[in-house]
Amino acid sequence: MDSHARLHCLIPRVEIEAAVNRLATEITADYHDKKPILIGILKGSFIFLADLVRRLDFPLELDFVRLSSYGSSRKTSGTVEVVQGLESSVEGRHVIVVEDIVDSGLTISFFLNYLKKNAPASLKLCALTDKSSRRQVPVTIDYLGFTVPDKFLVGYGLDFDEQFRYLPDICILEE
Repeated sequence: MDSHARLHCLIPRVEIEAAVNRLATEITADYHDKKPILIGILKGSFIFLADLVRRLDFPLELDFVRLSSYGSSRKTSGTVEVVQGLESSVEGRHVIVVEDIVDSGLTISFFLNYLKKNAPASLKLCALTDKSSRRQVPVTIDYLGFTVPDKFLVGYGLDFDEQFRYLPDICILEE
């Protein structure tokens, strides 16, 4: 990491908290009686997913998947790899995929198509942030926190080469 890197706050923690509360309200209205399975995409979504689940006061299940398309680069490689697969079956289940950021759309599109082959009762995507200006494949985000500019973001689970996940705000990383 370049020692000249600078961070500028883009989304302060109070705005993140308000967005998580709003998303929890929307999801509760749609799923309070359906016992959905929430699938967090690791590693980036873990803080967002934890905060979201604490605001959902109905029965649900959790699972995690780890996908990789970045490595230690700032740009996606374009090839998606399942590093850690699901432990639960999604067949006949109501599924909500929870993602920290939707960027090119390649990774999440790959994963949603993978899940569809396993016949869930329903499949929705909840994303904290959407960098739609970088989209390469179309993706429908059913529950969205923020649309963000085409900048490299860190904090609140988002990282650069495993750094900065701990920051409570979402920041722009500038070099």
